[in-house]
Amino acid sequence: LQSKNQILMDNIYNVKPLKNMLGNPENKPSFLSEKSLEAVFKHLAKKFPNIDSKSSTLSPIQNIKADVVKSLSLYYYTFVDIMDLKDHVTDLLTTIDACQVHLDIALNYDLTKQYLDLMTTYVSIMVLVSKVDDRRLVLSLFNVAHEFLHGAGDTSFPRLGQMVQDYDHPMKKMSEEFVPHSRVLIPAIMSLHVIYPKRNLTAELMRSTQMLSLLAEPAKIMNSPITDMVQCEYLSQDVMEKWIIFGLMLCYQYLQEAKAWDLWKQVLQSGYIVQLCRDEVLHIHGFIVSFFETIKGHNMKKKIDDVREFQHSALQTSPGIHKERRKFLRSALRELTQIYADQPGLLGPKALYVWQGLSVTRDEIHWLLRHFDNPPSKRHNIKLSQEDFVDRQLPELLFYMEELRGLVKKYNQVLQRYFVQYLSGYDSVLLNQLIQNLAVCPEDESIILSSLYNTVASLTVKQVEENVLFDFRGIRLDWFRLQAYTSVGKAALILKDHIDIAKHMNTICFHTKMVDYLDQMLVETSDLSIYCFYTQIYEHQFKQCMEFPAQHRFSIVFPMICAHFMNATHELCPEERHSIGTTSVQYTHWFLKEMSDEVNQVITAICEEQCMLSDKLLPKHSADTIIQTAQKKRPQDKKKKTVAEPIKPGQESARKNREVFTRMDKLHMALTELCYAINYCNVIQVWEHGFVPREFFLQHLETRFNKALVGMMMYNPDTSEIAKPSELLNSVKSVMNVLQGLENYVNIDIARIFNSVLPQQTQHIDSFTGEKTITANYTNWYLEVLLRRVTVNAGQNPVIFSPNHKAFVSIQTDGNQFFAAEEYADLTELRALAELIGPYGMKYMGERLMNHVASQVDELKKLVVGNKEVLQKLRTNYDKPEVMRDLYRQLTSKLNWVPILMNIYSSYARETIHRIT
Repeated sequence: LQSKNQILMDNIYNVKPLKNMLGNPENKPSFLSEKSLEAVFKHLAKKFPNIDSKSSTLSPIQNIKADVVKSLSLYYYTFVDIMDLKDHVTDLLTTIDACQVHLDIALNYDLTKQYLDLMTTYVSIMVLVSKVDDRRLVLSLFNVAHEFLHGAGDTSFPRLGQMVQDYDHPMKKMSEEFVPHSRVLIPAIMSLHVIYPKRNLTAELMRSTQMLSLLAEPAKIMNSPITDMVQCEYLSQDVMEKWIIFGLMLCYQYLQEAKAWDLWKQVLQSGYIVQLCRDEVLHIHGFIVSFFETIKGHNMKKKIDDVREFQHSALQTSPGIHKERRKFLRSALRELTQIYADQPGLLGPKALYVWQGLSVTRDEIHWLLRHFDNPPSKRHNIKLSQEDFVDRQLPELLFYMEELRGLVKKYNQVLQRYFVQYLSGYDSVLLNQLIQNLAVCPEDESIILSSLYNTVASLTVKQVEENVLFDFRGIRLDWFRLQAYTSVGKAALILKDHIDIAKHMNTICFHTKMVDYLDQMLVETSDLSIYCFYTQIYEHQFKQCMEFPAQHRFSIVFPMICAHFMNATHELCPEERHSIGTTSVQYTHWFLKEMSDEVNQVITAICEEQCMLSDKLLPKHSADTIIQTAQKKRPQDKKKKTVAEPIKPGQESARKNREVFTRMDKLHMALTELCYAINYCNVIQVWEHGFVPREFFLQHLETRFNKALVGMMMYNPDTSEIAKPSELLNSVKSVMNVLQGLENYVNIDIARIFNSVLPQQTQHIDSFTGEKTITANYTNWYLEVLLRRVTVNAGQNPVIFSPNHKAFVSIQTDGNQFFAAEEYADLTELRALAELIGPYGMKYMGERLMNHVASQVDELKKLVVGNKEVLQKLRTNYDKPEVMRDLYRQLTSKLNWVPILMNIYSSYARETIHRIT
């Protein structure tokens, strides 16, 4: 029944946005937008639930009846299911009352917890129903369309309409229903009076009692914590607060009692938002006041004033209290993770500390999300400090939660070995003694207890070593059944008269969960799937983490938490799996992408710094030093100011003060922290998808490196500017040295990136991106820019080939802009070019060069063929100047001969240099 409760609460949560659907033109059915039906809608809302389908006002529905039934059936039948659930809950509660069941969370823990969960879920569902604004219109419209379509209205509609009317004020109606149930409910609530105050402690009290500290008593570090309410130790504070608030609202008459009032006061001062379902919440003080205002008598005016006073106190003090509590939990969980990681054997005796820490931390995170997303109304005239809600160190707290979860999963056999021995060596012996001490034990109860003892006593460590699959659900179900048998009023064996056996059986159930129920225990105590419904806050917290360098190493926790999202789904509600699963995958991808981009930006900044330092070591920068040395040798004029010596390479590494943080220090620190996050886990499993952070980072790094290589050329086709090959090679080597250093931070293979990216740059087109490479750009520049300057502007800016220098050299002429060809076309530059583009790139450049020569030869051939006869005459009359002059004038296209011949010459000269290189 509780499982069905949960499913229907999820369904009504999805139905509640119906008001948004009706107000959103994109989502709402077309018939709801028709103006001709506005009169129909008003009539249905006014006459609900007594609607006469024969009324002429409703005749327009006749034309759209099929569409109405199809579009609104899901919403209608969800309400029908809720009505059926209400009947089942009422029958069960009545049966429990008739049996005079006694509930005490410390004795019959499972029975009491299930009862209180059933009560709060039932209340939450009925409150959610009352918050669906268009429920009357949807139900009546569907019923009328159903009658037009099938000849009769839906059989459930009369009762459904009455239920909707009765629960317009849900708490008032349910408080009347729970009058006979209060004899069972109130004792269950009162049993929390011992447990709840222990959980609702301030950070100062937690520190003074050394809560969650393994080192508080070093002599007892190997002993299990002594407690007779072990399952209550990690019970959710949020859950208890809902039990207390809803339970005492239903049975408000008992607020006169001191214990009830004390619980009521503590809960209402702890916060001002209570969760109904997922991100659907109540501003609880205003909700209580509106309910109490409908009740006459019972000194309600004073209670209303007290609630408002509690609200004022909660608004003023609770944000600060919870902020300090989160601060304490950060240090406490850090200590736990460090000790458990160093001594995993302590996970056995001190397992309870894990569940306590996870549960308390989970409650604090839920509290923060609820209250940050739902600020109080401005009419309270209380200005809240945003610093109490914007927790910059929250990622660290989340990280320690995930680390504790990881340690439990990693060392699960440590827990199994310890608790299997505990169950068989101590629990079974004590259980047998307690059974023997029973004065009266009916046959059914005796069979169950004997079965429990035999199962526990038969356990051995060998089963753990052989990886036997344990399943103790039968033990826990038998104990649940026994709680039900022995908690009724006329039971032969009354559980409250045998407190020892009840508490010991609760302990045994906890110990069995440590053997076969660890995954479910992790979900129960540390599930953060609530983030799936607070995605904007989730994004904000991640961005805040990336802006705060001290929290960079904890950024990996955000994609890890996405794996929790599927816990928000229910196996009997599969339609949600796709949407929630898609959300989890998308956010995991986005988080890892942002992290990779952040690391790449840091690496890029480091590469820029290293390139600048490497550039200072180039020979061209030695000129300043040479000039200054020469000037020192000359006699100095004392009147002239001495010129400061230039900063020499390497001086930036001289430390004058260790406390001074340079830019490179900050960059390397950021790189260390981010790489720690990337390297933290091998695989993140999210909804049947596996994300490998290192591979994700590697792919982004490869793409960034590929773009950086082309970018460092600084090639501008418009101005024909390009970096010298030697300088580019120097920068590439600097970048490669930085990337090789990444292997000290992350377990990745950088050689794989080099082997993937660098060969691509030897081709003229990048096969991955389709963009031009270093080879293509340099080939284009040397053939289209350098050779064009050699040939086209030979007279204005002469560039000649020097066999002695084995290079093209420029000759400066007055009045012309000087272009130093030797800076790009000497042996040093061409060797650097050959190292950059490799043999394949040189082959490509040579082919392009030969194609260029071939085209010029073809042009020359055309000129020769066109002037064949004249050329033959010139050949035979070269000793006759006058004839030669006349024949020369007869040549066609004579102006193209010289450039073509020079082009061919320069091309062959360049090919010669290539071969020498």
